[in-house]
Parts: sequence; C-alpha cells; structure tokens
Amino acid sequence: MTRGSPLLTWLGLAIAFLVAGLGFILGFVQRLPALEVFFYSVATFAIIAWVWRYYTVPPPTAERAIPDFTRISAAPGAGGEAAAVTPSAAEVSPRAEFRAFIRKNRVLLLSAALLVVGFLIASATVTGFLTLINIISGLILLGILILAVTVSQFFAQNRSAFIGIMVLVALFAVGSITVDGFFSAQNIKSMLLFASFLGLACIGQTLVVLLGGLDLSIPFVIGAANVGLLYLIGLGVPPWLAVLLILLAGALIGTLNGLLSFRLQGQALIVTLGTGFAVSGGTQILTSIGSNFAGNVFGQVPDWLKNLAAMSGKTLWLDVPPVIIIWIAAAILLTLGLKHTYYGRQLYALGGNRTSAARLSISERRYWVAVYAISGCTSALTGALLLGWSGGGFIGVGQPYLFMTLAAVVVGGTSLLGGYGGYGFTVIGVLVLQVLTSFLVGIGLKFEWQQAIVGLLILPMVALYARSPHIRSQI
Repeated sequence: MTRGSPLLTWLGLAIAFLVAGLGFILGFVQRLPALEVFFYSVATFAIIAWVWRYYTVPPPTAERAIPDFTRISAAPGAGGEAAAVTPSAAEVSPRAEFRAFIRKNRVLLLSAALLVVGFLIASATVTGFLTLINIISGLILLGILILAVTVSQFFAQNRSAFIGIMVLVALFAVGSITVDGFFSAQNIKSMLLFASFLGLACIGQTLVVLLGGLDLSIPFVIGAANVGLLYLIGLGVPPWLAVLLILLAGALIGTLNGLLSFRLQGQALIVTLGTGFAVSGGTQILTSIGSNFAGNVFGQVPDWLKNLAAMSGKTLWLDVPPVIIIWIAAAILLTLGLKHTYYGRQLYALGGNRTSAARLSISERRYWVAVYAISGCTSALTGALLLGWSGGGFIGVGQPYLFMTLAAVVVGGTSLLGGYGGYGFTVIGVLVLQVLTSFLVGIGLKFEWQQAIVGLLILPMVALYARSPHIRSQI
C-alpha cells in the first residue's frame, strides 16, 4: 500500500466515517442536543479526513512545477538544430480552466443551484420557514450533497447507490434536527409502512424498466384492486378468495399489457396508459350499479387484512405491521434472484442488448409478457393492502403512485434505457423519497410543494445517471 494509493485514501475515509458515526450514536444515546451532536460529528469526520489526506497524499514535486519544453520543432537545415521551443499546454488561460471546471462539475452545480432556488422560494412563500435552524439544515444538506457527488467519482460501479445512500443519510440527519419526533420509533415505523406500499408497487415497474419499457397502468390497477376487493367481499365472496381473484385479475391485466406492448413495439407507454384508463373506468361502472357512490365502496374489511397493513398491525410478537416484513422479504428475494439466477441474468441481457440476447435464444416475448404480468399482480397486491390500511375502497388511492414509482426507479439509479440497475437500487430510491416526504410534511409544506421539491431532486439525479455510458455501448 503505497503513499497516495486509492486504497489508502478509502481506508482513511472509512476510519473517519466510523469515528464520526460512533460519536453520533453516543451523542444521541446520552441525549445531547441533536444540533450539537451533528455538528461535532461532521467536524470530527472533516478533521480526521483532512489530517489523513495531509499525511498520506504525497506533496507536489519540483518536477511538476517545471514547464515541459520537450516539444521541439526542428527547422530544416544543416545538422537539424532546434529552431523553436514550444511550451506545453500547461499554460492554460483562467477562462479555459473555469470552463473546464464547469463542464466537469455541471451536475453538482445544477444540484446545488436547484437546492438553493427551492430554499429561497420556500422561504418567500411559506410563513415561518426562514429560520436559523432551517438555514443551517440547508447548508448541511448542501455540504453532504457536495461530498456525495465528489466522492462518488471514485466509484466505477454502483455510483448511484452510493449517492442515494448519502442523500438518505443527509435527509435523515437534517430531519432529526429540524422536526420534533422525526427520530422516534413511531415515525420510523410510519415511514417504513408507507415505504412498503410504494416498494411493493415498484417491483413491477423496476422489472419493466430493466427491459426498457414503462408501465403507466400501475396506479389504475391499484385503485381498481382497492375498490374491487371490497366490492367482492360485499357480494359475499370469502375474503381470502376475493384477494386471490384480485391478484389473478391484476396478473391478467399485466399480461394483456405485455402482449399488446410487445406487439406494438415502442408503444408501451401509450398502451399501458390506455389499459389503465379502461380498467379504472370499467371498475367504476361495475361498482356503481345499484350504488350512489361511484368510485367508492364501503363495507367491512376483514380484521386479518387490517392487521397486515395498519399501523397497529403486529407480526407474531413484534409490534411491526406485517406488510413491512413482506416488503423486506420480497426485496431480499428479488435482489438476490436478479443477480444470481439464470432468469435474472437473462433479463439483464435482454435489457442490455436485444440482438445479442436473441442470438443466445432468449425469448424476448416471454420475458416481456412475464414482467408486465408481475407488475399487474404486485399492483393489485398493493391495492389490496391499501384497503387494509384505509378501511374503505377508493378508486383514486393509486394516483400518487403514477409519479412515485417512476421517481423511485430513477432516484435509485436504474436506467430507463434498460439493462442496468435492479430492485436493490429501487429500494434506496423508495427510502429517499419516503424520508424526504416525511421531512417536508414535518416542516409544514403543502402537497404541491412536496411535488415540486421531489421534482427538483429528480432532475439532477437523471442528469447524473445520463452521463454514464449505456450498457449497449460497452458490449
């Protein structure tokens, strides 16, 4: 391990992070002021990292300060004597250096500018937002964002995952400082509960995106399943059988989406959107027969379904809603399955290069239809679980998921062109969006402001991932 080696640098960062993290945990255990604990932790990390860098990175040598006069043009003549000496390109104008800096750090500068603009707009429109604690929190968030983007340049792979984790840590730290009770067990359980609904809805979207497609029928299937399940229970169908019928219907809708979008190559977005509208409208027509509450169904939700998804639900002896355990289990199985199974590798091969996959005799149609069927089934499952949480059927319950499923996939770093990413990336995106939403609600921002700020988060993330070459160009 030589002086100045990357391994030595990473060892120093790991030591600094470990020491600062231990101080952060001990500070909260001793119930010290949150702001004081955070600032001491950040200062500890910065000092250790700076000292380590100072003593491990070699100083510039005298040779680097000597101009390069090796480019010598020999004039034609007797003896080929040197006619002129041309200095190297080291003498670059300040304007050129500034332009090079802008080009190299354009994503970071864009992210910082959007964060500052959002803070200024919120300060001008939200009463009582411009406070010292919010200014300090904004500076902390900006500092961690700069650190994340800067350090991520040393990652050859999984760069998006690293940035997502850093953003998640930053949001959680800032939320713990500015919002009372943000770090409480009750709030953490609440965030995990809502993240579970979004995470389950994102299973199908992630698989579809890995093939280079999109599924815009997800929110409509969620709403239709939410209403349809309670409608079937109201007709006297046993609840367990009603759930199975709803899951089967979701899978059939997904299969139809897959067949139509495969047949009409490049039209998946329009096809799934049209199917979603048809499913939503048909469900409302069916459930409105003999009722004055079109789009809403009222009835008795089974206790076991409430226990699955309600905040008060319990998993055996644990005071944790079972839907959280279901999502964790699904995330582990799906992440490992995509990485280590034959079917997972074929899915990535199709998303990366269809022509190469076809030459390997991988059936694109079979995989395309299968991922859309899974998407329909998981969407229906999400709608059924949301019924257990709300206690009443509402056709519009899935509307927020039209934007949030795509946002979670993008923020996580899965490529919309297909072939790169995975559900583990999406889990990071889901947690980032949920912690961000809880933080924005905690500081009193309205729903439209929440949407605007989430949009400002997505823009630099998309710009950052767009800089990476697509997998097709690497084969």
